[in-house]
Amino acid sequence: MRYWHPLTAASVAAVKVWQPDETILLPLYPQYSTTTTASSLGVWRREAMRQGLGGLTREIRNYPIAEGFVAALAALIAGTMEEAVAGGAPRLLFSAHGLPLKIVAAGDPYPREIESTARAVAAELARPGLDWRICYQSRVGPLAWLGPSIEEELHRAARDGVGVVVAPISFVSEHSETLVELDRDYRRLAEACGVPAYYRVPTVGTDRRFIATLADLVRGADQTGQPARPAAERARTLS
Repeated sequence: MRYWHPLTAASVAAVKVWQPDETILLPLYPQYSTTTTASSLGVWRREAMRQGLGGLTREIRNYPIAEGFVAALAALIAGTMEEAVAGGAPRLLFSAHGLPLKIVAAGDPYPREIESTARAVAAELARPGLDWRICYQSRVGPLAWLGPSIEEELHRAARDGVGVVVAPISFVSEHSETLVELDRDYRRLAEACGVPAYYRVPTVGTDRRFIATLADLVRGADQTGQPARPAAERARTLS
């Protein structure tokens, strides 16, 4: 991990002790961004070179519309929608971690990949007339960020008099940005501004469809067209 244990340096050391013939790097970021996937892979490469990790390395870049990932998301959303519909047709908010606009302007593909996930899940849900929108959370600092923000969408829902079902689509596990931001902070905001109902969809976690997708990605890693190279060589090519 980048910000909690086990940190990358410790994981590289453990892999070096095991001495694998090949290492496959599988980011738990479904959508690619220079700030997340590329950054994490870059740290691994540098640590691999620093610690002299041998063997070949392959990298999985992204999987924003992988079948099992989309199916798991859709099933979890459908279950929450069924619970929410008793209070009237809710609005589905696909919530993703935000990104400063200057990074997007530099060519980061993240918002396009978020959009592709949302469209794929909405199609999988196959609910005629489904009211859905993408929004972004976790903004920090004074820079302009991707929008609309989840705060803006909650205020819009309050004005429109509709409840919301919030589905995190860039997080695959529960952590501070779901358990604290979505479950506490944004719920309080929804209540304060008069949103009729607020429901949060669980992350995919260990859903069997999602785990099967990860397994398929690993099995197919040698068919990605990316040549396997020694870890130290890959570190030297880091952009």
